Amino acid sequence: QVQLVESGGGSVQAGGSLKLSCVASGRIFRINGMGWYREAPGKQRELVATITSGGDTNYADSVKGRFSISRDNAKNTVYLQLDSLRLEDTAVYYCRAVAQDGDRVPFRAYWGQGTQVTVSS
Repeated sequence: QVQLVESGGGSVQAGGSLKLSCVASGRIFRINGMGWYREAPGKQRELVATITSGGDTNYADSVKGRFSISRDNAKNTVYLQLDSLRLEDTAVYYCRAVAQDGDRVPFRAYWGQGTQVTVSS
């Protein structure tokens, strides 16, 4: 099993910044893609940003130019830098990793427990 633990959430005023971290631990054989998703009250969970093991990134249009995803493969960690935060960025942010917990087993998706980001005016 692979466990994901997020940290770095909190409350910030509009225009401010936060940096989220997500560390993968447990029985890890290989991690492929990693990413961040968010779920606002009353809305479905949506993709924020993803990054491949090679460093290729993808962003939701709503966060392009404001958020930046990165990863440290040696530390099994993915980061999300959130700048120029807006009220509409308020949500629970979830980390996701596609990983193998052993050789010759299928990749599967793992989720963290989420971290709250609250942006106020």
